[in-house]
Amino acid sequence: MTENQPHQPQNQPGQNPQPQGPDRTQQLPLSGYGQHQQQQFAPLGGQQRPGQHPSGGSAYPQFGAPGTHQGTPPGSNWPPFGPQPAHQPEPAKPKRRGLAAVALTALLVGAAGGVGGAAVYSATNDSSATPSVTAPLNGNQAAPAAAPDGSVQSAAAKVLPSVVKIAVTSQQGAATGSGIVISKDGLIVTNNHVVAGGGPGAQITVMLNDGRTVPATVKGTDPLTDLAVIHADATDLTPATLGQSGKLGVGQGVVAIGSPFGLEATVTSGIVSALNRPVTSGDEQQDSTTVFPAIQTDAAINPGNSGGALIDLAGQVVGINSAIKTAGGSGQSEGGNIGLGFAIPIDQAKPIIDELVAKGKATHARLGVTVGDAQSSDGLSSGARLGEATSGGAADKAGLQAGDVVTAVDGKAISSGDALVAAVRSHRPGDEVKINFTRNGKAQSVTATLGSDNGNPTG
Repeated sequence: MTENQPHQPQNQPGQNPQPQGPDRTQQLPLSGYGQHQQQQFAPLGGQQRPGQHPSGGSAYPQFGAPGTHQGTPPGSNWPPFGPQPAHQPEPAKPKRRGLAAVALTALLVGAAGGVGGAAVYSATNDSSATPSVTAPLNGNQAAPAAAPDGSVQSAAAKVLPSVVKIAVTSQQGAATGSGIVISKDGLIVTNNHVVAGGGPGAQITVMLNDGRTVPATVKGTDPLTDLAVIHADATDLTPATLGQSGKLGVGQGVVAIGSPFGLEATVTSGIVSALNRPVTSGDEQQDSTTVFPAIQTDAAINPGNSGGALIDLAGQVVGINSAIKTAGGSGQSEGGNIGLGFAIPIDQAKPIIDELVAKGKATHARLGVTVGDAQSSDGLSSGARLGEATSGGAADKAGLQAGDVVTAVDGKAISSGDALVAAVRSHRPGDEVKINFTRNGKAQSVTATLGSDNGNPTG
């Protein structure tokens, strides 16, 4: 690899042809109108996302804790809903009660462009029903029961004030995504693909959970990890508490908070389905690809959840929702939740966030070698086959050679080229890693000191 773009090396003599590459997750579009070409695996986020991020500036303190909530009131396109008159059914001829039809539209803003409304609600009542007058509630009804610690309700209550809805508008259209407050004075982390795509002049607006709407500017972006930090014009926000993704276990309960299809302050729950899942996501239209060791969850995640929080039941952020697997084929508009959502682990996000705040860009660990899939005789992927190594790079210094097949990094099995890329990106420049590999059928191991791309991931 140059760990930025995985490379498929040419077939070795006597080897089976290699597959074209793994499925890719689909980037979640921001909620809005437009046309978007679907990826196989894509980062969560808004639609063909308006808003290109300017780079950072002044230094801020490092972050490893708080972050708060989201929310914003519906816009003018949403019909206000108040109490609906009760319908008294006639005893002899009971009437069918009216049904509420909800139409949710979420298309990425693409070449066709368009200004999007996240969702449109319409209520249809049975006109034959006879309305009746009901006495108002007396106000003495019981208050909601206190949420016990460790419950979804308790966890959500802690983080909802720290999750925001992000709207991006430009000449290409409008879209919405989500973000997590990380400082009282307005710093918010989100996905790069939420704020990218609108181009110069795009406007970013943050809708807070308390109903306020404030403008925001981009502090720094990192397309390689699909992370971005924006600065909202506010000084009294509630930062979320950042937890430790390294302590997660498969089967553990988690909660996703964000603005799916523009529906701000939406809470869904599920479990950790898998850890360190190598996920390749990207926007084919922007030729942007991200590979990361994801937290997989079955909590419902949909377009517009991008950049929102994945939290544990203690109310701490353990991941940043970024991608979903969809059932639709190429060329179709992206689908919704099928129980396969992916989040960037907060342990990997923290150092990137710190660098984006301080410098507007981030550095990444680099092994310094191209990489592709190795295959066994049965056609299954069986490791990462190394290609050309950069002279003086980490792989070269460790003695790795073209044709070596990496099978594990720090004791964790490597089944594909993307898995090796994800493993390297879970580290920081200067980290030492133990690499197990085979050469001419003989198992060997080396220790490599990872290099740095010096903030130039394509160089």
